[in-house]
Amino acid sequence: MQTTKLASYIGIAMQGGNAVIGSDNLDGYNKKLYLVLVDKQAGKTSKKVFAKLTEKGIEGCEIENLDGLTGKNIKIIAFKNKGLSEEIKKYL
Repeated sequence: MQTTKLASYIGIAMQGGNAVIGSDNLDGYNKKLYLVLVDKQAGKTSKKVFAKLTEKGIEGCEIENLDGLTGKNIKIIAFKNKGLSEEIKKYL
């Protein structure tokens, strides 16, 4: 995993408003999502939301040290932009 490229694309998505951050925001989110990432150290709530989203057919991945990549205390993040999601998947 190339962490610098991955962190860059995640940062671009966050700054551009193409990311939905946190289990509270994602629980019950009805718009189209293309990718969801969850930290392996995430709590039960985040893991439950991750399971719900992947059951809906959204591609998901568990990664190590998600908060280190983002520079913030983030345990779950989903992406609304298809192009950015495809680029992020390349570096997972």
